[in-house]
Amino acid sequence: MLPDLTTAPILLLLWAVIGYLLGSIPFGMLLTRAMKLGDLRSIGSGNIGATNVLRTGNKAAAAGTLLLDGGKGAVAVLLARWLAGEDAAQLAGLAAFLGHCYPVWLRFEGGKGVATFLGLMLALSWPVGLMCCATWLAAAALSSISSVGALVAALMSTAWMVLMREYELTALTVALTIVIFWRHRSNIARLRTGTEPRIGKKKTG
Repeated sequence: MLPDLTTAPILLLLWAVIGYLLGSIPFGMLLTRAMKLGDLRSIGSGNIGATNVLRTGNKAAAAGTLLLDGGKGAVAVLLARWLAGEDAAQLAGLAAFLGHCYPVWLRFEGGKGVATFLGLMLALSWPVGLMCCATWLAAAALSSISSVGALVAALMSTAWMVLMREYELTALTVALTIVIFWRHRSNIARLRTGTEPRIGKKKTG
């Protein structure tokens, strides 16, 4: 289901732009450069997210990236909800997620969206957000593979929304899940062959 459209189209467009610009801030790259950890694009998978930042060996940088990437998604949702409405909040959140995955500043080659996705879930519906975070932690801990946590959390997000009767958010979670699976298609291929790297270990090959 979709939220009721109560915000003027021009304002929805504005919130989409704001959300995209917030989401496109590459905090992983900014932190690794500020902390002189090298060029993140030449480390591990070359991804700009927290999992790849962890491959620099700096846990503080990885934790900061996780929090900031999640925070930018949450801020986009909360600002739009406060200043406009639920329809604008969902659109801004989706745009922030796409901004992280496809930032114009990096030739549309961004992260895989997991931290931003979790931030969105917490801002959209904090009970569902907590369930998604718990799902991610449990799946990642049991498998020792970050991508498994991400895929399971995304897959379960719509079920958690239905369970909590947040029906107006289900269309958004389905869309986010599809993009996360698309962004993780190389991880899925490695999972099938048993070559997906475990948390904290450098990706080879």
